[in-house]
Amino acid sequence: MPSHSEFDSKFPGLVRAGRRVAAVAGVAVLVAIAGCSTLTRVDAGHVGIRVRLAGSERGVQDMPVVMGWVVYNPISEQIIVFPTSVQNVVWTASAHEGKPIDESITFSSTEGVNINADIGLSFHIEPLLAPKLYGRFRQTNMLLLADGYMRNAVREAFSDVTSKMPVQDIYGPGKSKMLSEVTSRCREILGKDGIVIDQLTINGTLRLPQNVADAINRAMEATQNAIQSENRVRQVRAEADQAITQAHGGAEATREKAQGEADALLIRARAEARANETIRLSVSPTVLQYRALEHWDGKLPQYNGGGQIPILTIDATKLATGMDETTRERKLKELLAEEAKSAAPSPAAVQGVPVKP
Repeated sequence: MPSHSEFDSKFPGLVRAGRRVAAVAGVAVLVAIAGCSTLTRVDAGHVGIRVRLAGSERGVQDMPVVMGWVVYNPISEQIIVFPTSVQNVVWTASAHEGKPIDESITFSSTEGVNINADIGLSFHIEPLLAPKLYGRFRQTNMLLLADGYMRNAVREAFSDVTSKMPVQDIYGPGKSKMLSEVTSRCREILGKDGIVIDQLTINGTLRLPQNVADAINRAMEATQNAIQSENRVRQVRAEADQAITQAHGGAEATREKAQGEADALLIRARAEARANETIRLSVSPTVLQYRALEHWDGKLPQYNGGGQIPILTIDATKLATGMDETTRERKLKELLAEEAKSAAPSPAAVQGVPVKP
């Protein structure tokens, strides 16, 4: 078998060609390795943080890398993928939710009563502040960061707010106000590091010492009973006012009816009196004598003192108006003129305009 020197001397062209192929292959492998190591991808819900490993700008860069493919130098740089999507954590006393240990938060009222609660938190990281947060904690697992630094901040906020509130307000109508103030305090504390609080909740009911809870429940029950009693008093008062109003209305209606009937009687009496007066003034002595003769049956009296046929003589002036004929006629004309005037329609009524009685 020929040695390498003999082979090279016999086939110099083939040896040079093999060497060139090996060199090209080596360069291609190096380029492929270099290309793979300097290209990475940042998916949705994350940002890439560029970290300088050497040089004067060594450390975490202030501006995050946008999503997508990122080219970097693996010798002097590192890309940290940082989550920015919404994270949810719960700190509860139940072993079946969150961690199998008691992570609930306890805080105190202004009287020093300890109150325990299960807390839920939803948050996300502001992308532009992600480098600052990573540079401070060197942590990309947000759940670990939440169970440590963020939980302490939330507990401190609860303690600060509730230490100025009585336990009855915390357990009762002031609960929503307390939670709103705690949320504002957490946003103020954690927002400086780029942690955005989406929602802070109290899961379930607050847990108090049994004697305190019983006392508060009794006070609330007494307050509710007082409100119900006041409502009943208002209802009785309203029903009484309604009955009084109905009675006043009935009495007013009765008065109006009686007044109407009295007015009707008075009008009827006046009309009858006017009619009687008209009839009285219409009867003259001559008419009276004529009507007397109409009703005479033609029989004479059974005795006659003078022997002559009796003649009907009636003092008609005494049976009539008691006034002379001229006065009677004048009175009759005046009365008839008044009746004609009152019976005639007014010009407004003729034109369709209502006339007040």
